[in-house]
Amino acid sequence: MEKYKKVFESENIYYIKLNKTLIEEYLKMVNDPEVSNKISHNPKTFTYEEELNWININLENNALIFSMIEKKTDEFIGNIEIMHIDDNKIGEIGICITATKQNQHYGTEAMQAIMKYGYEEIGLKGIELNVYKTNPRAIHCYEKVGFIQAGTGKTEEDIHMIHKK
Repeated sequence: MEKYKKVFESENIYYIKLNKTLIEEYLKMVNDPEVSNKISHNPKTFTYEEELNWININLENNALIFSMIEKKTDEFIGNIEIMHIDDNKIGEIGICITATKQNQHYGTEAMQAIMKYGYEEIGLKGIELNVYKTNPRAIHCYEKVGFIQAGTGKTEEDIHMIHKK
């Protein structure tokens, strides 16, 4: 863990800023069809250059994107982010977990950790997200940490969910 600067942590996960040394892991995750079809309606294959550009832009903008590192192995789990914060201090979050780290309760732990970070460190008043109707595992995870369904999301295929402090 010494090669990364920890921003915060939960029981089993370190949360670090985006890191160029993880670019191969990021690419493996976003280009995996098992993962990409849960985060994009139009999945595409990203190149090294596109991913590096994405990392650089987000680092320059101090984006609230955190890579999750498993404490016991130092392995990459995925990314979690607060994507937008509106004028009412409602943050929109997103999470992406590598296929090999899914179904190990990291999603639940990470959601609880990012909500705590958002409420306590950033001063959010609420959190929202959009999830595909075809992703029941994610919906279950979000409901387990206190999100409720609040209608249609960004498209007819999405569910909008909210969490109030």
